[in-house]
Amino acid sequence: MDKRFFYLLNKARHRVYKHADQRSEDALGISVTQVGALLLVAGDEGCLLKDLAHSLHLNSSALTGLAGRMESKGLLERRTCDRDGRASRLYLTDVGREKIESAKPLITELNNRMTDGFSDEEVTVILKFLNHLANDF
Repeated sequence: MDKRFFYLLNKARHRVYKHADQRSEDALGISVTQVGALLLVAGDEGCLLKDLAHSLHLNSSALTGLAGRMESKGLLERRTCDRDGRASRLYLTDVGREKIESAKPLITELNNRMTDGFSDEEVTVILKFLNHLANDF
């Protein structure tokens, strides 16, 4: 068994992301990053573009491109912020809401596939480990 944490974590992240992205494109016609963005906007409707960039760990120019592609697909609507005319706020469209509903079974499928073969106790340990890495570094 390979015991190189950093290597395995990086390899696993890459493979899982690539698989999830392909499944998302095939099933929904949008990337897994776009699904994540839709879910984040749904949780904070009217959020600032820069806040979404922070949540997705993207730089501003990358998120501007992502938001533009999502807007052109009819998933999001950008509106100028009332308090700061230079900033944009993001809102879901009906199409974006429909994509979220369509994505839920895919998310469940992907989560089930990642935890298949592990007991509830093992999944709890894995989640504890991943939360430690996500929050303590």
